[in-house]
Amino acid sequence: MDAELVRDVLIDGFERVREDLHAVLAGASPATVLHRPAAGANSIGWLAWHLTRIQDDHLAGLAAVLGGEEPPSDWGHERRGQLWLDAGWRERFALPYPDEDTGYGHGADDVARFGVGDPALLDGYHAAVHERTLEVLRSLDADGYRTVVDLRFGPPVTAAVRLVSVLNDTAQHVGQAAYVKGLGLDRLDLL
Repeated sequence: MDAELVRDVLIDGFERVREDLHAVLAGASPATVLHRPAAGANSIGWLAWHLTRIQDDHLAGLAAVLGGEEPPSDWGHERRGQLWLDAGWRERFALPYPDEDTGYGHGADDVARFGVGDPALLDGYHAAVHERTLEVLRSLDADGYRTVVDLRFGPPVTAAVRLVSVLNDTAQHVGQAAYVKGLGLDRLDLL
């Protein structure tokens, strides 16, 4: 495995998500950030928060295992090292969700409770998580990519598989957010 090539491809992918999310949030009004185009749809804000929470949670877990912790083998496993919890982002967002919540499994009522319309706050959290992601990626070698980081699935999840999974998830969600912004809600004066 050419670890440098893998690293460069992953960095490029995460950089694209970063650039795209920044573009979606740039210039968006709080009303646009919180608008849900249909009753059960996700808002730009919720999508930005969720994709960042997943990236933060999963990269923290990956970094912990690469740093010597045992990979999680049950669902009660505590995730340490998340910027959400350790760098004060949870307090800045003041969301009505449990501390460890990433948005995974949220239904329409959960999304409706999301009330952060500040694009700069959302962008700042993602920028911090993105920098942490780059640090982790730059630290990996070929053995690191093969390291099992999660035992809760069959087969066990390696660092390489986890990174591709996170990249795929974040890319899908930033695309959804771009679509919502592309509806032109500000221009159509629908808000």
